[in-house]
Amino acid sequence: MSRKSSVDKQVQILTAAEKLIAESGFQGLSMQKVANEAGVAAGTIYRYFSDKEDLLNEVRLHVAQRIATAVQAGVNDEMPLEVRFRTMWLNIWNLASSNMSALSNRVQYESLPVTNDKKTRELEREMFAQVERLFTEGQEQGVIKQLDSRVLFVLSFEASVTLSRKHALGFYQLDDAALDAVIEASWDAIINH
Repeated sequence: MSRKSSVDKQVQILTAAEKLIAESGFQGLSMQKVANEAGVAAGTIYRYFSDKEDLLNEVRLHVAQRIATAVQAGVNDEMPLEVRFRTMWLNIWNLASSNMSALSNRVQYESLPVTNDKKTRELEREMFAQVERLFTEGQEQGVIKQLDSRVLFVLSFEASVTLSRKHALGFYQLDDAALDAVIEASWDAIINH
């Protein structure tokens, strides 16, 4: 089997597992269901993943990579802190507002069991390096509060996730002025005064 064919098959399995998790959660997920959805023999899955936990970890990383790429698009370290923040905030907003499957992906990601695998957690941190650098540099410059980056994320970017989901589901609509005010309030929540 060629390297490309092997990678394609692995992605096919990950995509099938993702779809099943989005539809019915991970509790009822079986390797046989994944195999059926992927159109492969159940034994084929074990050529790529050692067990269900390994598959779930890889699904988690697969989803995290897509989200990280979208969230950090157009961001670089030369941008002022607030511009980086605004760009990432709007990336999250646009990802969720324009693509309901992105919301499903995030729900999938959050519904996966929290991994105790140090390597997986470290890979996730590396994927979101721009977000981490935003907070670290902001703290070093005395601009951003001295809180754990996960707390800073909840206080700021989590608002974008929640608002965009409700916006996409039609609970309410935010015009550009209201959106700017929300971004400013999110930034205000994490900066020193």
